[in-house]
Amino acid sequence: MKGLNYFVYLLALPLFFNSCEKGCTDPNAENYNPEAKKDNGSCYFINLPTNLECTITNVDNSGVVEIQATATNENFFTFILMNATDSTIITSTNGSASYSYSSSGTYFIKTRANLTSSQYIERIDSVTVSFSVNNTGYTTPLNYPNYTLSWNDEFNGTLLSNDWTHELGNGNNGWGNNELQYYREQNTSLENGYLKITAKQEYYGGKNYTSSRIKTQGNVLHTYGRIDIRAKLPFGQGIWPALWMLGENFPSVGWPSCGEIDIMEMIGGNGYNDRTVHGTAHWESNGHAEYGGSNSLSSGRFADEFHVFSIIWTSSSIVWLRDDIQYQVIDITNLSAFHNNFFFILNLAVGGNWPGSPNASTIFDQTLLVDYIRVFQ
Repeated sequence: MKGLNYFVYLLALPLFFNSCEKGCTDPNAENYNPEAKKDNGSCYFINLPTNLECTITNVDNSGVVEIQATATNENFFTFILMNATDSTIITSTNGSASYSYSSSGTYFIKTRANLTSSQYIERIDSVTVSFSVNNTGYTTPLNYPNYTLSWNDEFNGTLLSNDWTHELGNGNNGWGNNELQYYREQNTSLENGYLKITAKQEYYGGKNYTSSRIKTQGNVLHTYGRIDIRAKLPFGQGIWPALWMLGENFPSVGWPSCGEIDIMEMIGGNGYNDRTVHGTAHWESNGHAEYGGSNSLSSGRFADEFHVFSIIWTSSSIVWLRDDIQYQVIDITNLSAFHNNFFFILNLAVGGNWPGSPNASTIFDQTLLVDYIRVFQ
């Protein structure tokens, strides 16, 4: 009988020790143990940041906001800039950050004072951005002698006309150029009479940048005429805006047999690149053939104000102009590719074989602004 009592006693020991489990019993502690019945003095507490304050300044109706945050006991700050579809995250060790919005509206900014990446306090503020465009720069008339305005888009209203469709995704091998962006509809907008194509540094579709590309293929086609495109260009290393045309027969004969007319391309970068544009023709002649030229501003950059990029296209030649200054001409009399209908493509690429990748000096967002496209025949 004594042996049986001893056996029962041994069985009860684990229950006894479990019922007397020691640990941290303070629910406010980081290591709180709800199973503990007796506190063993092991509780520890995280000294989270306090006194988080944030000031947001809207800079000169430019779309740029500047953020300044302060706190006590923080190691760094995180700013989460939110909009309807996605967000941009900026980290800062000194509490300062800036961001350029591409459209007017009210936006929410979440500010975190971080002890670690997972230990922080936060607040949410809103900022109303009013975006106004400095419309200074060169402009061209609505009529020319011996020409009639046959088609135009002044980009009024809030939506693209049915003349335009989007090309989406990252193309074949980065649209044939190893470009780094993913094209989305969300990066195109119309505001205050301007088309805005915005390149952003954000991860989407396996790419680290997003932008937009629109075209009139199947809708608006032209052969010959004077074409004027008034635009203000973006800037910076790895930024590649293009206003160009492809032959209507591209789906059947491919490139370069279809012909390509680059009304304007710019590969961004400090100094020369940000003030130089290129006009080029591409066609098939026992392989890829091309002929082009460039034009540079004497000072400043193409992002400073609007310029008009034009071609005068006849049955015998294509002439390139910047602000009505001729800088390139090609004889197309015997180049059959350029005697067919062409459609427009407007896009803003990031990176690629020609411009190279963005670097630490490149500022995002970058915006291609187009005031109008006009075709005279």
